[in-house]
Amino acid sequence: MKASQFKKEIIFPVLLSIFCLFSTASFGFEPSESDSLHTKSETGQVEHISKSGDVDITKVAFEHILDSHYWHFWGEGHDAVALPLPCLVYSNTKGLQFFSSSVFEHGHAEYNGYTLVDEEIITSDPNEKIYDISITKNVVQLLLSSVLIFWIFVSIAKSYKTTGVTSAPKGKQSFFEPLIVFVRDDIAKTNIGSKSEKYLPYLLTVFFLILINNVLGMIPIGANLTGNIAFTLVLSTITLLVTSFSGNKHYWGHIFLPPVPKPLLILMIPLEIIGIFTKPFALMIRLFANMSAGHIIVISLVGLIFIFKTLWVSPIAVAFTLFIDVLECLVAFLQAYIFTMLTSLFIGSAVADHNEDGIHNADDDKITTTH
Repeated sequence: MKASQFKKEIIFPVLLSIFCLFSTASFGFEPSESDSLHTKSETGQVEHISKSGDVDITKVAFEHILDSHYWHFWGEGHDAVALPLPCLVYSNTKGLQFFSSSVFEHGHAEYNGYTLVDEEIITSDPNEKIYDISITKNVVQLLLSSVLIFWIFVSIAKSYKTTGVTSAPKGKQSFFEPLIVFVRDDIAKTNIGSKSEKYLPYLLTVFFLILINNVLGMIPIGANLTGNIAFTLVLSTITLLVTSFSGNKHYWGHIFLPPVPKPLLILMIPLEIIGIFTKPFALMIRLFANMSAGHIIVISLVGLIFIFKTLWVSPIAVAFTLFIDVLECLVAFLQAYIFTMLTSLFIGSAVADHNEDGIHNADDDKITTTH
């Protein structure tokens, strides 16, 4: 693949697909009200300590995996270090408003009739309806990962333009080229066939966007973006749209007129239609559940030290935590692979050609690779 062709077919579609996520990625699960006791320090950071002196591990875990109007780095109480993020609120009475989340003082103060309750902006006016489209912690990480992906692919494209595609890869090329070739040959071509080049930019975008955010989410101060169901919802919705608009007459014919006895059509047609939506729904839940579960398990294992209130349990807790962390490194890659592989499988089933008997035509999947 020539450098100019690489840049045209990979970089720009990657950016286009990434920015399609911006409009909805800020809407995710927010922490709900809880009856458990907690206090807030003067800096506003939640101190997860009950009146009995016990650490509330549940709140610690959910604070890490849920979205927030602050980016909390480290520390608790007076020593906490957190970055306030921009708030963007649209009101049916006050219009569009822009301000920093620092005005709430982490829930201790009111601003323009708004208060921050469990990371949710609430209005005191019962006749006012507001829409919170703020730049939250997850949105910031999405922007950072987008810039990182842009820098990686542009720099690799420049390297190919300078050194050509026949010389041995160096630096970033030597690390990312096997991954790119893996997505192209073992995922796209295997499941889509001769039409895979058309969908390769989207598949590369999905793979690297999930992989990079999985890795960033493993950093203690990172955001759990891939564990946000709004993020996985957008990705699976795009997969649904790509699959639906790419479907040929054989694909839609199998859905609306499946090859079954006529008495069964009344049952099979609704099931086939439901299947259109259950496939991306499974993608959404799988990625969300696996990444969230990993973070919760790690925090829970560390929390055993505070629950039992003894250091004797710390060697076991730390050992199991390290084991889960190593396992999470595998899961980070595995979930990116599974999401991309299933996406290509769905697209491949939509664009596959069939013969008159409805059998898949294998001749269309014979690929001739040119170098």
